[in-house]
Amino acid sequence: MSDLFAATATSTDYDASHIEVLEGLEPVRRRPGMYIGGTDERALHHLAAEILDNAMDEAVAGHASRIEMSLEADGSLTIIDNGRGIPIDPHPRFPDKSALEVIMTMLHSGGKFGGKAYATSGGLHGVGISVVNALSDALVVEVARGRELYRQRFSRGLALGPVERLGPVANRRGTSVKFHPDAEIFGADAKLKPARLFKLARSKAYLFGGVEIRWKTAVLDGETPETAVFHFPGGLADHLKERLEGRELVTPEAFSGRTDLPDGKGAVEWACAWPHYGEGSASFYCNTIPTPDGGTHEAGLRAALLRGLRGFATLTGNKKAAELAGEDVFSGAEIMLSLFIRDPQFQSQTKDRLTSPDATRLVENAIRDHFDHWLTGSGERGRALLGFVTERMEDRLRRRAELAVKRKTVTSKRNLRLPGKLTDCARADPAGTELFIVEGDSAGGSAKQARDRMTQAILPIRGKILNVASANAAKIGANSEVADLIQALGCGTRERYAPEALRYERIIIMTDADVDGAHIATLLMTFFFQEMRGLVRDGKLYLALPPLYRLAAGGMVAYARDDGHREELMRTTFAGRTKVEVSRFKGLGEMAPGQLKETTMDPAKRTLLRVQLPEDADGKAAVADLVERLMGRNPEHRFAFIQSRAEAVDAEALDA
Repeated sequence: MSDLFAATATSTDYDASHIEVLEGLEPVRRRPGMYIGGTDERALHHLAAEILDNAMDEAVAGHASRIEMSLEADGSLTIIDNGRGIPIDPHPRFPDKSALEVIMTMLHSGGKFGGKAYATSGGLHGVGISVVNALSDALVVEVARGRELYRQRFSRGLALGPVERLGPVANRRGTSVKFHPDAEIFGADAKLKPARLFKLARSKAYLFGGVEIRWKTAVLDGETPETAVFHFPGGLADHLKERLEGRELVTPEAFSGRTDLPDGKGAVEWACAWPHYGEGSASFYCNTIPTPDGGTHEAGLRAALLRGLRGFATLTGNKKAAELAGEDVFSGAEIMLSLFIRDPQFQSQTKDRLTSPDATRLVENAIRDHFDHWLTGSGERGRALLGFVTERMEDRLRRRAELAVKRKTVTSKRNLRLPGKLTDCARADPAGTELFIVEGDSAGGSAKQARDRMTQAILPIRGKILNVASANAAKIGANSEVADLIQALGCGTRERYAPEALRYERIIIMTDADVDGAHIATLLMTFFFQEMRGLVRDGKLYLALPPLYRLAAGGMVAYARDDGHREELMRTTFAGRTKVEVSRFKGLGEMAPGQLKETTMDPAKRTLLRVQLPEDADGKAAVADLVERLMGRNPEHRFAFIQSRAEAVDAEALDA
C-alpha cells in the first residue's frame, strides 16, 4: 500500500508553480460575471450604469447639477458631469501614481468608503469604474479641476501613460469618461443600444430633481431621439404621471412625497397610484441604483401601506380588511420608491436587491404617518382605496379556495376533496356524466334513488342560493352553498374558468315546478352567468322540466308541466273522460323515485331546456343588462320592471 501511495504522489504534475496570483484588474477580465453578472447585453449596459451612477452620486451630494451622455458613432460612450472632478494629485499610499490612476486600475479603491466625501452613494465597493476600465479596449478620463484640464488614457485595465496636463480651462469643471467596450469580452457584434441608454438616462433624472441630464446619440435606430434634455423637479411624482398615461385612478390623486430620515441618515421618496385597469409595476431604487428584486426598502413600503389601510379600516368600521395582505395592496398598483441611506448593503455587486436590515424600519416609519394623513385627509379617497384593495383581497381568497379543489381523475379519485352533500357518479371520465342540482334534501333523496349511479351525480342545495349579482366577493366566498357548488364542479370561476377541468358533461338545474322553484333556478342561472359564464357559453347548462301535475283516468296516466299544459291534456288526451284524477306534486321530494326517473331524469324520456347565450355582441350586452337590472343591487330597477308589466298580470290569477 505504501508503494502504491508513493507512486501516486510522484506521478502528479501539480505543484506550487500551478498556483496563479492575478494582479490588478486581471480577475475582472478572467471572470467578468462576478462583477457585472455576465457578458450579455444586460451586462454590457451595466458598464454605462456604473459610470452614470458615479456622476449621479456627485449630483446627489450637491456638487453637480448637469450630466451629459453621448453615444458616438464608433460605439463608444461619453459621460460628463460638472462635479468636483476625480482627484489627480499623488495618492498617499502610492506616491508614484495619481489618485485618478489608483481609482481606475485598482479594485476596491474610491472615495465612498468612509462617508467623508459622500453622505450617500451608489458606488460602495470601489470596483465600478475600475471594472469598466478592465472591460474596455479604450477608455479616456478627462478631469477639469482647479481651472486646469487633465487627461489619462487606459486600455483593458492598464494605464497607457501618466496623467497629462492639458492646460487651463476657465468655464469647466468635473469629470468626463469615454469608454469603448472590449469585443474580446462581449463579442464583435455587441453594441451599446441607444434606446436602452436613453431609458437609463431618463430614469436617473427622475430619481433626483436637482439634476439635468442631456442626451445625444450619433447611432440612429429610428426610434430614439438624437437629442433630449431630462429635468424633472417633481421627481418620482413626475415619473409616475408619465407612466400612468392618463389611466383612470381609484383615487383622484396619487400618494407621493419625499421626507428626510431622522438624524441625517438620508431621505426617502415615493409615488404610488392604483389604476382601475391595466397591469401594475413596481420600481425600487437605493441611492439612485435600481434594485429590480426589491429588498428591505420594499418591505418597509409594503408594511407602511398595509398597516395604514388596516388602521383606516378599523377607524371606519370595516372588519373585512383584517385579512388584507401586501399582495392585495401592490397588485395592479404603480409603485415607485427611492431610498437614500449611508452604507447600503446589496445582495451582490450587481446590486439587484437591497439587504440593509435598517431599511425596512426607516422606510416604514418615514411613510406611515404620511399615508395615514393621506387616507384620512379625504374620507372619500380613503374609502375608495380601501374598497378597491378589499375587492382584490376577496378575489385572492376565492382563488385560494378554488386551488384547494383537486380535479377528479382515475388516479386521484381517492384523494379528491368533494362536498359532503354530493353523491357522485361512478364514472371518472366526464364524458356522458351529469350533475343534477336539486332543491333540498328531500328532493335529493328521491333523485339519488332515481339516478343512474354510473353517470348521474346529485348535489342538494338548501333553500334559495345566494344572489351573487347583489353580493360582494367576500360574501360569495363565505357562502357554503356556493362553495359546495364550485368545489363539486372543479373548473374555477370567472377569468380562471377552465373548461377542461369541468367534472361533468352536463349541469342540470332540477327544481320544483312552482314559483319558488323558478326563483331558485333563476338564482342558479345568475350564479353561472356571473361566475362561470364560459360554462353557459359552451352549452353545458340545462333546466330540467319536472311535472307539476299527474293526471290519471281508466289506467291512462299523463304528466303536466304547468296549468296550461294540464288544460291542454284535459282537452286532448283526456277528452270525453268524465272522471280524471288530478294530483298536484308539492315538490320533487313528494314524487316517487320511479316517477321522478320516468318524467325528469331518464335521458330517453325526459325533456331538457338548454340555457344559451346570444352569439352577437348586442345580444350578450342585453343579457348582461337584464341580469343587472333584475338581479343586481339596485332594487329600483326591479320595481320598474314589475310596474312596466303589471297590466299583463291576470286579475283572476291574483284573486286566486
